Amino acid sequence: METKVTSEPKSNGVKNGGARIVVDDDDEVLSPTDLSEMLADGTKESHDRAENCQFVKDFLRGRIKKELFKRGTAALYFVYSAMEEEIEKNRDHPDIAPIYFPTELHRREALARDLEYLYGEDWESQVSLSAGTKPYVDRIHEVGEKDPVLLVAHSYTRYMGDLSGGQILKKVAQRALKLPSTGEGLNFYQFEGIHSHKGFKQLYRSRMNELELDAETKERIVDESNRAFGFNMMVFTELEEIGKTVKEEVQDAGFGHSHAEIMEGGDINKCPYYAAKMAASGNLSHTCQFAMMLLRHPTCQVALAAWVATLAGFAAWYLM
Repeated sequence: METKVTSEPKSNGVKNGGARIVVDDDDEVLSPTDLSEMLADGTKESHDRAENCQFVKDFLRGRIKKELFKRGTAALYFVYSAMEEEIEKNRDHPDIAPIYFPTELHRREALARDLEYLYGEDWESQVSLSAGTKPYVDRIHEVGEKDPVLLVAHSYTRYMGDLSGGQILKKVAQRALKLPSTGEGLNFYQFEGIHSHKGFKQLYRSRMNELELDAETKERIVDESNRAFGFNMMVFTELEEIGKTVKEEVQDAGFGHSHAEIMEGGDINKCPYYAAKMAASGNLSHTCQFAMMLLRHPTCQVALAAWVATLAGFAAWYLM
């Protein structure tokens, strides 16, 4: 992939030092040994496990307890605070500098604004690092101090996910929790410094692929990315357990079906997760099949317009 710097209008929406960074998509040629390809292939199983966490499935169906949403936002605040602290410390490291995009990516301040909206002005006295989130935070600080190249894995896992599937979660949360259309409580999902999510992700992957890393280091980054998925699943599991004790009526967006209901009869093609994956692979028949699957379910018809708008992002989640 050829990366160009120009002042011409054509761009992916990212600025660097006043000039626009352009990724020439036509010249994109990926190799199985490129880090972005190794990460995509090497974390597929972790993606599958994460998507099957009950907390995630409930979230995607719009069944959200506000207390869990608040606690989840707090957990993200501690994770991003740790990650961005270590990225700042290592911003001149040769393997971190090329993917250092604080204006475009950093989420700590956005999460602080969300917590203020959700908890009030004294939010800092109401949130604390949970037992399920602490190992994640500790690991980020550990690699930042001892092995900074592994921050590439944590940055990739979180930021690329936020720019893909995270945009689906934003829409679901806004509807289910009846959050303001002006974005309060959802600043985390707003990347105001990025005008094209697709273009920025292409740029970010190209920067990762240009890092001068040997095969062993690339494998260690893939392993660390899988470890990051594991830490995220620990947070999800903790939220699931807390949810069992929270006496709060579920905020239901009024659409979606359980995986068991859709899979009744054993037809795997009725599964929205499967159909989304096939659609993401570029298979036109499965893209149409996914749309028809939605149309056959009355409660999904209400949300069809939103699904059409967000299908691309949902599919991209699996190809992060």
